This record gives sequence, structure tokens and C-alpha cells, in this order.
Amino acid sequence: MLMDDYIANDWKEVLQENNLQCFDDWWDIKAEWFEPPNQRRGGWSGVSRLELSDRVVFLKRQENHVIRTFLHPIKGIPTFSREMENILALKKAEVPALTPVYFAQRNINGTLRAILVTESLEGFKPLSTVVPGTLPMSARIALIKQVATVVRKLHQHKFVHNCLYPKHLFVRGDASGFDVRLIDLEKARLRLFRYSAVFRDLDTLNRHCENWSLSDRCRFLKESFSTPGDYSWRQLWRSLVKRNKQRGARRRQIK
Repeated sequence: MLMDDYIANDWKEVLQENNLQCFDDWWDIKAEWFEPPNQRRGGWSGVSRLELSDRVVFLKRQENHVIRTFLHPIKGIPTFSREMENILALKKAEVPALTPVYFAQRNINGTLRAILVTESLEGFKPLSTVVPGTLPMSARIALIKQVATVVRKLHQHKFVHNCLYPKHLFVRGDASGFDVRLIDLEKARLRLFRYSAVFRDLDTLNRHCENWSLSDRCRFLKESFSTPGDYSWRQLWRSLVKRNKQRGARRRQIK
């Protein structure tokens, strides 16, 4: 069963002004690729950046680009369908992520097409481009605290991002406060136990925050477990260090 079409209420007037009110309008629009189309999963998926009136969106289109699920083990569902479900679930849980503008999918003579349009994160930049050590101490602490708050909230709702690289955390702000958004949510899902979500995501984030100092990482973990009843951040740190040592030992054996 295909997910219902979605149009954000506060975008309806803008979309009407730009003649973008139905699936075919979006699918047929001529727009340069912001990123080269991804050819995998049996189909393709591409992204374009559009300026509509005085607002900016990212238009994602895909064809036969699917993910197989428990309910759809053979034909699968569009990866955008999974991403849209996760965006709406996180919105309901008040976890900051992308803001959806339009979503729809169509099965046209066996060809599965999907469209996902989201608001551009204007003024944001990926965490991978930020070096906390180069920021004033007040901004450094504010950034780490807010990133930890968003990640903690994600895990409190038993969501695992499953691909929590620094490039998938977008940030904007200064010492007075930071805004943080999660992106690339097609692999996110609910976990039965929260700790499994925590360990999976923070192991990934810890391994790829090469520009974070040891003290920055420890501060982040401490902030991530600052609420009563959470696992000790020291216990988690020891587990992450142990995992990295085991991973390094396996790599040396392969060489």
C-alpha cells in the first residue's frame, strides 16, 4: 500500500504560484542535479536545488530505488517512503530533522517512482566541517551540548539513526545557542532496547569525529547521559574504546 501524498499547509500557496501542485508537475520539472544521480538498489535517485519565490527547497526524485522491509520483502518500498515516515515520526517526537514540503509516490506500469521535497537548511553546515577546538570556549560548549541534546532525544524515543556520521548532523548558531538538525533518515528505525540504538550511533559518530579532541568527545558523552536513569557515560566510553581496539586488531590481521 502506497503512502498518501503529503503537502505542507504553509507551502500550498507557494507551490500553487510555481505550478507545482501534483506529482507530474514535480517529476517533469527541468532542474540541474545538485548531486549526480545515485545508480543502485536496482534504480536511481537524484537531488536538485530549487528556488521557489523567496524560499529554497531540495527536490529528490527516484525510480525503482527501493528498500526491502518485513512487510515488503520482495518488491520493497521506495527509500524516500521510509525517509518520509521517519521525518514525520521524528517531527511528532519533537526531534529536529528536515522539514517536509511535499511527498508522493506512484506505481506506473510496474515502475515505482517517488518524490520527496524538503526545506533547504539555509545557514546550516555539516558538523563534519566544524572543528570545536577552533571555536571560543563558550561556543564550543554550546555546540557540543546542543548536539548531545538532539542525539539524546533521538535515543530516548528508541530511534537509531543507523548512519550517524558528522555530515548527517547540520548545525547553525554561536555561543548564544545552536540549532541542530538530523538529515539522511532513510535508514533510521525504532529499536526495542534504547541502549542498542545508543551504542550503534555513538560508535559511528565517535569513529568519524576526527576533528574532535578527547576532551570534546568526553564532554559530548557526558552531556548525552545527563538525565537520571541513563547509562553511565564512562561505561559507554570504555565500551567504545574496546570496540575500536577490536576493530583495529582485525584490520591488522587482515593486512
